[in-house]
Amino acid sequence: MKQEQKYENAFAELQSIVSKMENDELDIDQMSEQLKRAQQLIRFCKDKLTKTEEEIKKILDEK
Repeated sequence: MKQEQKYENAFAELQSIVSKMENDELDIDQMSEQLKRAQQLIRFCKDKLTKTEEEIKKILDEK
């Protein structure tokens, strides 16, 4: 059973990847892999924020 990823965990992982890139802690092979992971995390975070915004608007419109 796949556990749903939390926004906070995804964002923290993304920050870690960015920090490693900024500090030149990744070799070229790791950078490629981490860049792909960062793209996945960005997409996940963006989708999560969009869905949350839509839910908030729906709740506010009901009042």
